[in-house]
Amino acid sequence: MLRYPCRALAITQALALLFAMNLSLASAEEFPTFDQLQPSAELPALLIDEAGKPITTAEAWSKKRDTLKAQFQHWMYGRLPPKPAQVKYETLFTDEKALGGKATVREIRISFVEPALSKRQHVLLVTPNGVEKPGVFIGMNFCGNHTVLPDTKIALPEGWVGKGCVGVENERATDAGRGAQTEVWNAELIVSRGYALATFYSGDIDPDTPDLADGIGPAFYKPGQTAAEGDDAGTIALWAWGFHRVADLVTTEFKDTIDASKIASVGHSRNGKTALLAAAMDDRFSIAIPSQAGCGGTAPSRGKVGEQVKQINKNFPHWFCDNFLLFNEHPDLLPFDQHALVAICAPRAVLFANAEEDTWANPMGQFEVLQAAEPVFKLLGTSGLAEAKEPVMNQLVGGRLGFFYRPGKHSMSTTDWTAYLDFADQQWK
Repeated sequence: MLRYPCRALAITQALALLFAMNLSLASAEEFPTFDQLQPSAELPALLIDEAGKPITTAEAWSKKRDTLKAQFQHWMYGRLPPKPAQVKYETLFTDEKALGGKATVREIRISFVEPALSKRQHVLLVTPNGVEKPGVFIGMNFCGNHTVLPDTKIALPEGWVGKGCVGVENERATDAGRGAQTEVWNAELIVSRGYALATFYSGDIDPDTPDLADGIGPAFYKPGQTAAEGDDAGTIALWAWGFHRVADLVTTEFKDTIDASKIASVGHSRNGKTALLAAAMDDRFSIAIPSQAGCGGTAPSRGKVGEQVKQINKNFPHWFCDNFLLFNEHPDLLPFDQHALVAICAPRAVLFANAEEDTWANPMGQFEVLQAAEPVFKLLGTSGLAEAKEPVMNQLVGGRLGFFYRPGKHSMSTTDWTAYLDFADQQWK
């Protein structure tokens, strides 16, 4: 459980209250009740305003965009916590000759001072040597920074780690897991292409368990509240907050090292859901790359293929806010669908990556999500999917909206990273 000195607790509650007041579109009175929502079998139209009139200008879209951001937080993911008023950065080590001299590796610990949080976020930053201000891929790993590279200087996670991760004993990481996900994160490939990688462990923000008490969430509850309710942030929203804290780090402490205009969010599966949400809610991300993110991420909630809303809420009840449970039997009542989350990113770039055998993630439905978001990208003067009409096996297709489709199963590999890097080249160079 979290413990706070009285003064810190007062500051935390005050900041949470201030955030709630400032998020004008996300207060409860701005939304209809669930019973007032109207069903829509199709993906809701994006370029229609609340009065039913066509949206034909960037200014009008901006208003609709604000509404959608608030709706996603109220009905699905929960309200993201506010940016902390004060943090402390500590560099735990620096190795300027890592990866055979090709890279500099650092690990930075972020401590949250105001509000005072018991959780500390550890960021592994890998930058290419000899490259002036590279772009950076920010990603959340699922098993700990020590699995990304075998370097013994990298700290083991301080708390819970899932039993499915290599080297875990009694839900704690051990040295046996070092470097276990080297081929998942492909740091050496990334730096060879002239880019940086910044990754953090999801459990530093919120352990992936139904009990939300061990993460940062309770610090932002109302006074006297003991459990998440309504539109309190679910785990995915809390993780997205973690992405934003890494963006803070690279745009302040490493502003002379990293190009702040070239920041991509990247993640696979549940981490891909998070990567898309993080980019949608923070314009500092110029690219979002969700991989095989499926239901609750890149697939339509109204889709009939693969995982359904009711299934994901049953199996992972902590990922979304409590309000999302209301749609278990009636996803057609959602006032949005995942094409709207992509559209919120416009005109910034978005790449969906998928595998042929991962039908649970509904790859074809994901392509339809991009198609449905495309009118917003075109309204804002970008290429959208360009001439792409359907996925093409083993090819990166599209324009500002991209789609990569390969043979295989649910995984993130060197093949995927090659496509991510090619997409970054297209967008950034």
